[in-house]
Amino acid sequence: MTPVHVGMPSARDAPRPRDRPDTPDLIDQFGRTARDLRVSITEKCSLRCRYCMPEAGLPPIEASKLLTPGEIARLVGVAVHRLGVREIRFTGGEPLMRRDLEQIIRECRSVAPHTPIAATTNAVGLEHRARTLVEAGLDRLNVSLDTIDQNRFAHLTRRDRLDSVLTGIRAAQQAGLSQIKINAVLMPDTLDGSADLLSWCLDAQVELRFIEQMPLDAERAWARTTMVTAQQLLEVLRRRFDLIETRREDPSAPAERWIVNGGRGVVGIIASVTRSFCSDCDRTRLTAEGTVRSCLFSDRETDLRTRLREGASDEELADAWRAAMWSKSAGHAIEAVGFVHPVRSMGAIGG
Repeated sequence: MTPVHVGMPSARDAPRPRDRPDTPDLIDQFGRTARDLRVSITEKCSLRCRYCMPEAGLPPIEASKLLTPGEIARLVGVAVHRLGVREIRFTGGEPLMRRDLEQIIRECRSVAPHTPIAATTNAVGLEHRARTLVEAGLDRLNVSLDTIDQNRFAHLTRRDRLDSVLTGIRAAQQAGLSQIKINAVLMPDTLDGSADLLSWCLDAQVELRFIEQMPLDAERAWARTTMVTAQQLLEVLRRRFDLIETRREDPSAPAERWIVNGGRGVVGIIASVTRSFCSDCDRTRLTAEGTVRSCLFSDRETDLRTRLREGASDEELADAWRAAMWSKSAGHAIEAVGFVHPVRSMGAIGG
């Protein structure tokens, strides 16, 4: 049996930097400012995607260690009002596995009424909750969907739930979510079906973004020599579509974008490995247990949950968060000799 590494690194406090400029924002030593907050709210998922989850799922987090809706809203309020965060995105695992997701969104909308709130989901079961999520305050949605071939979907996710995903996407559109993006991880098994997926997205009027697979799989099977690159994908897509590259308006936006067939739609590619955008990264992350993680590939975490539960003020929480982000590394260093996989897998971090 393949060993599965899904351990949780012990959280520790980042040292209070003496040379950090006097600014309330979430800045780091390399001149970047974090404006985009990703909040993982669970390690549970309804699928078992081979590039993310082990077949048995991740070890469960004790309920007492998960942030409550009120605690999540408190930290979101600190991020928005004291640290300059401009966008909130809920992730998992799978955020729909939290029965109180509507309450989480509602309470965050209350403390940050003008801040865009998004979620990344696999859309399994979304048809039953799309309307209530929109009513709670959800603005945007990213759906993880790597293939529209039912057999390949079942093999890749270890679950035969493609129909539920497609139904969920339609339900989200009917509920009024016009900003829906599809995220597809590039895999050797699905590369030849990438043009079919793009065609489906164009018909469904949703924007597709392909993502190079990163070494964040729980089973440590990722290899640079076998991953599908952005260049390989473009070669496949250009056999069926005319693609014209567009200028990236926001340098912190990870996706390079191409106009498809003279304006029928747009496709994006997030080349996380071969065209790293670390120098423009504007993200900060909260894990489901309430620790700050400044980078997907850094195992250094700062515990805010304990501080919060011990009565820390909003400014004390903000100051600990600032210190954590100041020590953010320059980049993921995937291409460096001696690169070490992070302890947590993607499912335990949140995308």
